[in-house]
Amino acid sequence: MADPIRIAVVGHTNTGKTSLLRTLLRDTRFGDVSDRPSTTRHVEGARLLADGTPILSLFDTPGMEDAIALLDYIDTLAPAHARSDGPERIRQFLGSAEAHARYEQEAKVLRQLLDSDAAFYVVDVRDPVLPKHRDELTLLADCARPLLPVLNFVHAPESREAQWREALARVGLHAQVRFDTVAPELGGERRLYEALATLLANRRDALEHLIASRERDARSRHIAAARLVAELLIDIAATRQQVDADENAIQHAVDNLHQAVRTREQRCVDALLALYGFSQKDVSSAPLPLLDGRWEDDLFNPESLRSMGISLGKGAAAGAAAGVGIDLLAGGLTLGAAAALGAIIGGTWQSLSDYGDRLLGKLTGSRELTVDDAILRLLALRQQHLLRALAGRGHAALAPVELSTQEISRWRDAALPDALELARAHPAWSGLVNRPRDDMPDRQQAIAALATSVAAENNTPAAQ
Repeated sequence: MADPIRIAVVGHTNTGKTSLLRTLLRDTRFGDVSDRPSTTRHVEGARLLADGTPILSLFDTPGMEDAIALLDYIDTLAPAHARSDGPERIRQFLGSAEAHARYEQEAKVLRQLLDSDAAFYVVDVRDPVLPKHRDELTLLADCARPLLPVLNFVHAPESREAQWREALARVGLHAQVRFDTVAPELGGERRLYEALATLLANRRDALEHLIASRERDARSRHIAAARLVAELLIDIAATRQQVDADENAIQHAVDNLHQAVRTREQRCVDALLALYGFSQKDVSSAPLPLLDGRWEDDLFNPESLRSMGISLGKGAAAGAAAGVGIDLLAGGLTLGAAAALGAIIGGTWQSLSDYGDRLLGKLTGSRELTVDDAILRLLALRQQHLLRALAGRGHAALAPVELSTQEISRWRDAALPDALELARAHPAWSGLVNRPRDDMPDRQQAIAALATSVAAENNTPAAQ
């Protein structure tokens, strides 16, 4: 098996070289990212794998700080009559005393480049093109290794991308890639590796393997993320709590439910962050509005009846059930309805393990507490916003994703997805407090259907 392709990540100081590696590695912990210049002082390496096979060895190098003086110094090393080529000139410099003194940082860069197959030359397009950059490129070109300019911070208002493209073309660097390390464009990583493959034609197969592997990983993350969101929403929608019809008891139960919902949302956020390689500091979450108590009389909706083995149209049982449902929805239980309810419980209804307490509560006056639809919609909105943000976020980004509550009014009147309406009738599906049983295929089907919908609504190309 061929050795990994060795790529030096080079450029002027503070252009985002470490940021590029963080985003390609999907690792916020790699190196140090700061607005201070010369943060990286030593060469650091990492590998990119495809299906367990190392494809790229990436080397983060210090920033070049004094290219103008270094180029003048190198010109003094060779005799006037000598015709040294570029690599020989660089090796003469690396063997000099100044390579371990004044130009120590530049020597680390050039030594690593000579030992690499190619380099990513990272450009901060917010910077003006200056003579020092041209001398920097002259030094790098002397190493006789393919250079691929990577244009960073291209979305900044002060971008000078056009000037940089022209300056790079003037020195023969026509193959250039836009790759904003804070907010990578869709498909940006694929374009980066495809451009590299044009410079290293003999390693194209390995790079295509890497592209395919990274895209499979991206699709898997997207599907797994959608399922995490779907599980959260099903857990919340299915939650029901019996509460005594007492004002203090109801308020206490509402407060507890509020905390349980917030904790469950945080579990989902943490799982999404881990899936995409971020940490809690990358999200700032506004507190959920206090849950209003929601006491529903939907026990006799068609799905609830169906889950208990009743379908409207089974003779006397169906008629009695319909009658009870009408009485309840009208505002209360009549003696006749209560008698019918007792008869049905005693003789004909099936699968009452989830509903016995609810039926008893209707007769005794206790309340049923569930999560308001508006909060459910807000949770869906916040998680989908987070999913989209993480999918397009570079691992060098420093500003946190803001999860607000300002959009709730838009979703107050929207219809809930069918899977959530279904969950309303199945309190045993909720994992808010207790873990649901494993033998619930209907719950799994509802999660799968909702996850498919979430994935479609937040669909992005496979590679970032």
